[in-house]
Amino acid sequence: MNMPANPFDLQEQPAIEPAFSGPGFYTNLSNEEYHSGPGISKSGLDHIAHCPSSLPWSREAPVDDEKLKAMDFGSALHCLLLEPHLFDEQFVEAPQFNLRTNDGKAAWEAFQAKHDGKIIMTADESRKLKIMQGSVMAHPTARWIFEQAGVNEASIYWTDQQTGELCRVRPDRILTDHHIIVDVKKVDGMDRFEKHIEEFRYHVQDAMYSEGYHRHFGVEPTFLFLAVSSTVGAGRYAVDVIEIEPDWKRRGHELFRQNLETYHQCKVNDDWLHIRKLERPAWAVRQDERRLS
Repeated sequence: MNMPANPFDLQEQPAIEPAFSGPGFYTNLSNEEYHSGPGISKSGLDHIAHCPSSLPWSREAPVDDEKLKAMDFGSALHCLLLEPHLFDEQFVEAPQFNLRTNDGKAAWEAFQAKHDGKIIMTADESRKLKIMQGSVMAHPTARWIFEQAGVNEASIYWTDQQTGELCRVRPDRILTDHHIIVDVKKVDGMDRFEKHIEEFRYHVQDAMYSEGYHRHFGVEPTFLFLAVSSTVGAGRYAVDVIEIEPDWKRRGHELFRQNLETYHQCKVNDDWLHIRKLERPAWAVRQDERRLS
């Protein structure tokens, strides 16, 4: 099979990559620079799909920083697999403190002060996280993903041809020799992943990330989910590498285009005053039908 030329071999990366300077492929933008930078992302389109008013709200609403410090297995696993060099900067395992004593309370407060800004894990959380990491590497396809040449946490910016809007995506991992995008997902039980796709609009992410890759590199990528269960079954944390079927991908692309057009119209008209309309849930309608039958 004749494969297209690898676009990563054709482009020259400068020794020191500049900060964002327009549409392109960036390997050195920090997570903070990406999220605070220009352009509409998939998470922004999620707000648009919910209600356009929630997009400016998400940018202006105050943040409870204390709640951000809570342990998040998804973020921790993501960092451990994709940015292990940053793990110790962001997370720390706490020893056991006897908080029933004054000395124990003082030691706990001193530990918190010493590691201010980091997410503090219990020994049990750290143990579970390491087992989840080991579960990923025990899965042949998942291990293959990390053995291939690749780029983690790169950012792609492009100008949408239909709306003229600047779009951006940040794939977890790109396998540069295979034109494969991989996104890591923590899932609360592997049997829930199908529901998660609809609930969290993973099919829209598939569509938008594939669009950005194709627009920049000229190659249609394969989009894979690396799903890791945070709940145990038979003493193990399940791992799957998943590609969704074409109809699901097509629906994701339809929603991506609809949401992007809505975002564009809101910007053009400077109209962010919207009211979210709720339909009666199907289960409530079915209950009424059963009562009347």
